[in-house]
Parts: sequence; C-alpha cells; structure tokens
Amino acid sequence: MWPSFEARGQPSRAMVLLSPVLAVLATVITAAVLFAMFGLDPWSSLHTFFVAPIASGYGVAELLVKATPLVLCAVGLSIGFRAGVWNIGAEGQLTLGAIVGGGLAIHLHESQSAWLLPAMALAGIAGGMLWAAVPAWLRTRFNANEILVSLMLTYVATLLLSYLVHGPWRDPEGFNFPESRLFPEAGTLPVLLEGTRLHLGALVALVLAIGAWLLLGRSLVGFQVRVIGNAPAAARYAGFSEAGLVWFSLLLGGGLAGLAGLIEVAGPIGQLVPSVSPGYGFTAIIVAFLGRLHPFGVVLAGLLMALSYLGGEAAQMRLGLPAAVTGVFQGMLLFFLLAADVLILHRIRWRRLGRGAAAG
Repeated sequence: MWPSFEARGQPSRAMVLLSPVLAVLATVITAAVLFAMFGLDPWSSLHTFFVAPIASGYGVAELLVKATPLVLCAVGLSIGFRAGVWNIGAEGQLTLGAIVGGGLAIHLHESQSAWLLPAMALAGIAGGMLWAAVPAWLRTRFNANEILVSLMLTYVATLLLSYLVHGPWRDPEGFNFPESRLFPEAGTLPVLLEGTRLHLGALVALVLAIGAWLLLGRSLVGFQVRVIGNAPAAARYAGFSEAGLVWFSLLLGGGLAGLAGLIEVAGPIGQLVPSVSPGYGFTAIIVAFLGRLHPFGVVLAGLLMALSYLGGEAAQMRLGLPAAVTGVFQGMLLFFLLAADVLILHRIRWRRLGRGAAAG
C-alpha cells in the first residue's frame, strides 16, 4: 500500500477557518512532548510558556507591544499574498523604515517640534516603500522573481544599519558602543499605560487593520486584489492591470513594514541599534497565513505569535532552555498549518504498489 494525494472537488470552508485552531492545538501538544523529552514537567512548562507571560497587566502590555510590528507587517503582506505578490522582504523594509525615520530624529536631535514624530512616521513609510519599489520595478520591468529580490534586499538593509550605527551615526557620547544617540522626546511615541511600554503604535496598528478590512471589502482596489488572486485570467479579461497591482501590493506592504520599523525605534527602543527586530518581518509571514490573510485574523494571529516571543523569553529565564525555543515553536506552528492546508485541499488515497488501484 502506498499513499497518494487526490485533489478535493470543493474544500470545506469550515475547515479552512478551523485549521489554524487545529494547528495551534497540535503545536501545544508537540511542545508538551518536547518539554517532557527535556526532562521538564509538561504542564508547568506549558504554563510558563503560554500563561505566565500574560498573567499581569505589564505582561499584557508587553504582548501588545510585540504584536504591533507583527500586525503591521502581516496586514500589508496579506494583501499582497491575496493578489499573488509574494513579498518576503518585510524584514528589510522594516529595517529601512527604521533607518530613514530614525535618521530624521538623529539629525534633528535638538528639536522639540510636535511635527517631528509625524515626519518620522512619513519618512519610515517612505523608506519601506522605497525598498519595496526595487522588487516591484524588477518584476514589472524584467519579470524578476520578487521573492528572491525582496529577500536579498533584507540583508542589504541589515548591513546598512550596521554600518551606520558603527560609523557615521554612532553616538559620540555613547562610549564607543554601536548605537545612535537617543531620540529626542518629541521623536518618541507617547506611552498609553503608565508603568508599561505600551505605546501609541498599538492603536495605530489596530486602526490600520480596520482600514485594510475596509479596503479589501469596500473598495474597487480590494475587489481587484481578490479577483486577480483567485482568477488571474478573468482579471486580465476584465482589464485589471496586473503590473499596477504588483506595484500597489509591494508599496503597501513596504510602507506598513517601514512604519512598523519606525514604531519599534521610536517606541520601545528609542534609538538605532545594530538589530531593531528579532525577525518580525519573517514571522509576519506566518502571522499572515495563520490569520487566513484576513485583517482581523491577522490581529489575533499577531497576538499569538507575540506570545511566542514572550514565552520564549520566559522559557530561557525560568526553564533554562535556549533562545531557539521561540523559533522551534513558530516553526512547528507553520508546519502544522501547512499540513492542515494540504489535507484541506487533498484527500489521502491508499494504492497498491504496481497496480495503481485505489484501496480506499
């Protein structure tokens, strides 16, 4: 007997919506097994990873802080993915947004103008859009693969940031540490909850998620995105511009990622450092698919993935596990989600070797 996959005629919509929940449950069960293999009590370890980080008001605030860049990046990516535009470089676009927006704060470090922060936000958006414009132009002009181009540009952005904080933008009073000077107060995000790091960026992310929902469901551009993603031939027959949607999707995703980068450096970090993100731009890809490419689903998925960062930190401090535990959790979640999608779109048929006859 040999298993083979057979495409289903009509995938179950209920299972499409339920599969992220099943993937999370499978991840939790597998995590419990891994904890036991490490000689740890599974239940107390799961509590340490999933519950203890948000057992206080400060923990909930930290959850929202970490979810903010994930939601911003994933909302932009999800719209592009719906249109069949595979932007994998949100991490680089986030970094460029941090560089351009943060650079404005560095060069105006004595400013107390109320316009500084809005100008930084616009600069961050422009930086992310600029970095996304490169794969957009190369795809529409030369049919280059936007996956490879956007991904490779991520490393260029990271090296550029490292050069700046080690060189021309290094704080002259920073005792030779590779970091910029601190942003002025006018260039930092207001804190929403005293005694925590929860900042205005969390509300911005929520408002933009609602805006993305309205864009997809209540605008002509959103309709074009859905059509060209589901039926490219019909979209071309209807006269929709594929090149225009490539530009729109990449610029939107890049702009939101750039804003996320600016929010990180103007919020919890407060300056430019060699690494402004622990991989939010890459994790946002998982968030987008876990949220089923829907803005509200992305918000919920962003909270879950933010919890994985907090849980990973708690596991390091309380359980003595390595930092890689966060990546293991995220990788397992993506694996189970993709496995669920395969089973939603296909059914398993068992065939006899050499005969090709279905056995069940």
